[in-house]
Amino acid sequence: MDRRSFINSTVAAGVALGVGPLTTTRAAEGSLFSLSLAQWSLNRTLFSGNLDPLDFPAFAKETFGIDAVEYVNQFFMDKAEDRAWLGELKRRCDDAGVASLILMCDREGDLGDPDPAGRTRAVENHYKWADAAAYLGCHSIRVNARSSGSYEEQRDYAIDGLRRLAEAGAERGLNVIVENHGGLSSNGRWLADVIDGVGLDNCGTLPDFGNFRISEDEEYDRYRGVAELMPYAKGVSAKSYRFDDAGNETRIDYRRMLRIVLDAGYRGRIGIEWEGAEPGEVEGIRLTQALLERIRDELSADYA
Repeated sequence: MDRRSFINSTVAAGVALGVGPLTTTRAAEGSLFSLSLAQWSLNRTLFSGNLDPLDFPAFAKETFGIDAVEYVNQFFMDKAEDRAWLGELKRRCDDAGVASLILMCDREGDLGDPDPAGRTRAVENHYKWADAAAYLGCHSIRVNARSSGSYEEQRDYAIDGLRRLAEAGAERGLNVIVENHGGLSSNGRWLADVIDGVGLDNCGTLPDFGNFRISEDEEYDRYRGVAELMPYAKGVSAKSYRFDDAGNETRIDYRRMLRIVLDAGYRGRIGIEWEGAEPGEVEGIRLTQALLERIRDELSADYA
């Protein structure tokens, strides 16, 4: 069976089992895009214990009016196979009317590990998170394409690890999406080549507006990088760090970035990911939300 036939058959099986769809959540009718909230935006609050991860979906809805969330496994590393805990999270999402979109996976090994055994361990370490994401109704798990070696070696290692994980993801009705997240993954051309090399419909990208530092001495052009990753995007992460008095992000030209996103034909959810020090997390999220909504209104006539 060729890969495309494999994907088609396993996706059909996944739908029959009622697991998460391979398509991303679309924007509300008549809107250029809808918003979601990345759990990392509240990382200090969560790590300090001032917010229980189980309360995150309701907090997003009640505090910001946002009805879709993106999880980060770092906040519940011991819960991947705890079906009672996941069931409670799912129940709370349902009660709050909040959709689960993406489960971001870290600290499970390098999918581009040069050592074949290490690469296999990393792939298999992600299976439990894929199961958890499917159970929660997410459309994707977000993974990293970390590796070492030459440019070409890292590309080939990452292709191998991601292809195997994407095949397992398809069995669960899930996308496997890669964020630009340091190292060569922050080189838009390299990551686009990796996704092309994987060659599976359910393996794509999560372009992040901010993560384009390849090393201490090298930073990739963020606008070029997002443009290169958008053809494969199954989500978008609107990173923010700081705002001026006019409510504009000081490091990133959001109008330019959102035009790149919309010009690529993307009309799905855009996830807010506040990562600044000041103001506090709640206010930083609100400022990011207000900027995205304002620009969405400004651009609506251009993309009608």
